[in-house]
Amino acid sequence: MAPPSINCNEEINWDEIGFGIVPTDSMYMMKCSTEEDTFSEGTLVPYGNLHLTPSAGILNYGQGVIEGLKAYRSKDGRIVMFRPEENGRRMKIGAERMCMPSPSVEQFVKAVKQTVLANKRWVPPLGKGSLYIRPLLMGTGSVLGLVPAPEYTFLIYVTPVKTYHKGPLNLVIKDKLYRAISGSGGTGGIKSVVNYSPAYKALKEARAEGFSDILYLDAATGKFVEELSSCNIFLVKGKAISTPTAGGNNILPGITRKSIIEIAIDLGYEVMEGEVGVDELMEADEVFCTGTAVGVNPVASITHNNNRAEYKTGPEAVSQKLLQTLVGIQTGHIQDTRGWTLQIE
Repeated sequence: MAPPSINCNEEINWDEIGFGIVPTDSMYMMKCSTEEDTFSEGTLVPYGNLHLTPSAGILNYGQGVIEGLKAYRSKDGRIVMFRPEENGRRMKIGAERMCMPSPSVEQFVKAVKQTVLANKRWVPPLGKGSLYIRPLLMGTGSVLGLVPAPEYTFLIYVTPVKTYHKGPLNLVIKDKLYRAISGSGGTGGIKSVVNYSPAYKALKEARAEGFSDILYLDAATGKFVEELSSCNIFLVKGKAISTPTAGGNNILPGITRKSIIEIAIDLGYEVMEGEVGVDELMEADEVFCTGTAVGVNPVASITHNNNRAEYKTGPEAVSQKLLQTLVGIQTGHIQDTRGWTLQIE
C-alpha cells in the first residue's frame, strides 16, 4: 500500500495506515565526534533525506544500531510512551559493542519526547494504531580502513503504524539457516543494523512457501530455539511458560519480552528462562511471540522437517490474556503500578 499523502490541512484517514513509512513532519538529529566523545544538544529538522559522504561508516561497514518503541493514545486522549528508558539503555549496550559513543539515557528519552511532540498529530486515536519511533545511531564520518568512524549521528524519525502481523503466525524452522552465531563475540544480542538484512533471503524463501516467518535455532547444535527474524518467542504448557534466555550473543533482550514475563508472573504463571528444545516446542499447548512491532502475536503452527505442530489461538489463549493486560497498561485501561508508561502530553 502506498503511504497516504497528507498535508497539515487534511484529515488523516487512519484506516489507510498499515505497517510502513508515512512521511511525518519532523525528525531529530544530534551529532558527536570522536574528539568530543559526548553528544551535544540535538535539534528537530523537517522529515527528509540525509546527506551522507559515500565513505560513511554506516554505508561501508554497517556501523550502526537501531531501536524501536511506540507512542500511544490513552483512553482519555493523552500521549504516552512505554518504557523508553529501557530502549535508551539497550542502545548504549549496542553502541559499546559496535565501538560507538551513544547518547545518555536521559538524552535519549528527552529526544524521543521532543520528536513525538513535534509529530503529535500523527499519533493515531485509541484503537487505530500507534506511532512507531525509530532511533538510529550510526557512524556518519568518513572511513576507508577498518576503523570506527570519526563522527556519529543520532537520528529519530516516526511513522504511524498498525500491527506488523495480521492474525496468528505459521512458522517454519530451517535447520541450515541461522540468525546469529553461537559462542562469544556475536551481535545477536544487540540491535545492530547488520543483524537484519542477512535474514532477507531466508525470510523471502519461507514466505514463498506460505509461511509467515522463520524460527531460528542455535548455530552450534541446531537443537535449541532462539527467536524469529525480529521478535522473541514463548511457549505455554499448562500453567508454565518457557522462553529462551535472552542477552549474550544470540538473543535480543526484548523490552516487550521483559514486560510480558512480569505480567505473566503476576497472572499466576510459572515463567522459565533457559534452553528450549525443538521437541519441547513441538509439544507445547500454545506458542506466541513478542516485540515492539508485533506486540503479543499468537502462533498457529510450526513446521519442522515436514512435521507440523498446531497450537491453541483465540480469545481464551494465554497470549490474548497477556496482550490485553499489556495494552491495558499502555492505554490507561489498567493502572500502571510499575511506572512503565511515560506521559508526554
